[in-house]
Amino acid sequence: QVQLVESGGGLVQPGGSLRLSCAASGSIFSIAAMAWYRQGPGKQRELVATITSGGSANYADSVKGRFTVSRDGAKNTVYLQMNSLKPEDTAVYYCNARIQSSPTMWYSDYWGQGTQVTVSS
Repeated sequence: QVQLVESGGGLVQPGGSLRLSCAASGSIFSIAAMAWYRQGPGKQRELVATITSGGSANYADSVKGRFTVSRDGAKNTVYLQMNSLKPEDTAVYYCNARIQSSPTMWYSDYWGQGTQVTVSS
């Protein structure tokens, strides 16, 4: 089975920075893409950033220019560097990965447990 483990969340002041990490482990043949989602209080879950196995990244308009997503293929890990944080960035951040477990299987989506990011003075 596949497991995604997140780390790096916490409390930070507006204008500060945090770096989230998500490591995938278990039965992994290939990873097509990894992504970060977030869900703020009273809000719907939204896509924050995605990155493909080839390194192509996309961002939500609300975070573009402030957040950077990257990956380490050797470690099956995705990162989210968050700079110039705002109170509206406060949310539970979830890691997502589309993973092929073996050459004979199709891709399936897996989710991390979520990590809390709170931006407050």
